[in-house]
Amino acid sequence: MKKILIVDDEPNIVMSLEYAFKKNNFEVFIARDGSEALEILKNNIPDIVLLDIMMPNVDGYQTLKHIKDSKSLEATKVVFLTAKNKASDIEKGLKLGADKYLVKPFSIKKIVSEILELMA
Repeated sequence: MKKILIVDDEPNIVMSLEYAFKKNNFEVFIARDGSEALEILKNNIPDIVLLDIMMPNVDGYQTLKHIKDSKSLEATKVVFLTAKNKASDIEKGLKLGADKYLVKPFSIKKIVSEILELMA
């Protein structure tokens, strides 16, 4: 079973993504911000992290840096899912090591298919 960690501080987004990925046979972990995500990552190695950028405490950029610096997470793919949609934001996210950069608002169907494609 594939594992995904969804990191976002907006409950409605988290609930709809969690439902969609469980329906697609993923084991789903949820974090409300980067510090929660880092706690989860100490004991779990997901195949993919779906990561918002603008969050309280530890933001998405800091979380991505931690993932990229961690030897045990080197096979984990990271996808930014964020409202930051300027070309410079996208360039920064990809330059920092994100495998994909998706912007809000989004279609659940599109997110699921992008993630499945990335994992294929």
